[in-house]
Amino acid sequence: MAALPDRYSDPVIELRRITAEQLEPVLAEEIAAWRDELDWDFGPSADLVRRFVHMQALNGFALMNGDRATGYCYYVCEEGKGLIGDLYVRRAFRSIDNENALLAAVLDSMWRSAGVRRVEAQFMMLSSPLDRSVPRANWLRCFPRYFMQAVVGSASFPSKNLPGISIAPWTMSRQEETARLIAAAYQGHVDSQINDQYRSPGGARRFLMNIVQYPGCGSFFAPASFAAQDADRRLHGVSLASLVAPEIGHITQVCVGSADRGTGLGYELIRQSLAALGSHGCRSVSLTVTQSNHPAVRLYERMGFVNRRSFAAYVWEAR
Repeated sequence: MAALPDRYSDPVIELRRITAEQLEPVLAEEIAAWRDELDWDFGPSADLVRRFVHMQALNGFALMNGDRATGYCYYVCEEGKGLIGDLYVRRAFRSIDNENALLAAVLDSMWRSAGVRRVEAQFMMLSSPLDRSVPRANWLRCFPRYFMQAVVGSASFPSKNLPGISIAPWTMSRQEETARLIAAAYQGHVDSQINDQYRSPGGARRFLMNIVQYPGCGSFFAPASFAAQDADRRLHGVSLASLVAPEIGHITQVCVGSADRGTGLGYELIRQSLAALGSHGCRSVSLTVTQSNHPAVRLYERMGFVNRRSFAAYVWEAR
């Protein structure tokens, strides 16, 4: 059992010491919260948590009340970095102290892992994410972000004429080219401070595999994912999309090469993704954006997106 200050009323224990049945009330409430507050089907992600908890193979901690979990937080470590996958505490037990008990246990465990010098996290269900105490605050940087959503079909957007550029379906055969585009486009960008995978083609390749193969950003939806190319099929931009519920789409990535910014290419890629998701039957589409990325925020607002939730990206780096 992790040692905790006396102010924490509930014990924190390793996830490997509990069963999936003990965690079930937490996951059931979390699924309902994502559905009601964000129109997002969290069920596939919860299924993965259940599976790995059942296998006693998930790194993390649970907050306990008697023999039932009231919250949990899990993490993975790779290549000198820790990534906190999720943190959720049931409403009846939710407090900054209890959330911080889980965060402190997870951070302490990761810092003890060989080579870990950086930890990244983005929490959609954390209390007061932009104005709260956080463990290891002396190592923390906080980046405000928006979860934005648009009603499909609420406005008609004209197509943009892009001389020398055509829009084609994006396929996995363009993964390497897309990874190079992302790494080049995000040099010096605030999002490369939030997610260090954007800093290299190898990291961007892993990022792409995650959004295509795993349910964290929904189920990848190829019919609404597009690539902008010139006459020689050189890649100039991408818009990648997923389904997060039967009638809800999500744009997981919009990236335009630095030379093409301000040309309307980003607009056209988003427009085509929105149209394709609408044709599939989606009633709304969401995306996330860093608050300080003002050009992107303005573009999304012009295309009908409104901020539905402000949240935070946290980055801890050992100093």
